[in-house]
Amino acid sequence: MIIKSADFVTSNTDPGKCPKDNKPEYAFIGRSNVGKSSLINRLLERNNIARTSSTPGKTRLINHFLINSEWYLVDLPGYGYARISRKEREKWELMIRDFLTGRRNLVNTFVLIDSRIEPKKNDLDFINWMGEQGLPFAIVFTKADKLTANELASNTAAFRNRLSADWEELPTVFISSSETGLGRTEILDFIEEGNLTFSEFNQGLIG
Repeated sequence: MIIKSADFVTSNTDPGKCPKDNKPEYAFIGRSNVGKSSLINRLLERNNIARTSSTPGKTRLINHFLINSEWYLVDLPGYGYARISRKEREKWELMIRDFLTGRRNLVNTFVLIDSRIEPKKNDLDFINWMGEQGLPFAIVFTKADKLTANELASNTAAFRNRLSADWEELPTVFISSSETGLGRTEILDFIEEGNLTFSEFNQGLIG
């Protein structure tokens, strides 16, 4: 997929005020400081379309970007560490869950995992919740360039093994780096295939 255009559309805290659900949509989410904004910028080949910061928890809204006038990329607030109150964090979680369960055009959610660290409870809890809700998602391991090939293989295998304790079939997995562009082509090809399926379904060709 060639990214011809990437335009910011809207930010809000109310899933009911999101853009009309007539285009395929792909959400990106992960623990704070997982490298989500950097990965989005790399995917879209834009330097600052998604805000990056050394301070975790800067994304606090549902952010929609229209890509190639064909599909939406949605930048969601991170879960986990953020310097906010418990009450505010609970509001975030409710907003995110309402969005994920209420958007009929949400083709896939990319759950970002830092490849440098061991499986974290909040990552596992979120992934298991997605499974319980029957929501389509894929896992994207980020910051692969920070590890040796052996370290990367060992860490991602450990995460897969941990998931295997609860899952009979594991979701699609991508390995990525916002620095080198690793995984960019594979993720965009996955989205392109999802767009085709969405279009065929809406036209009544399948399903």
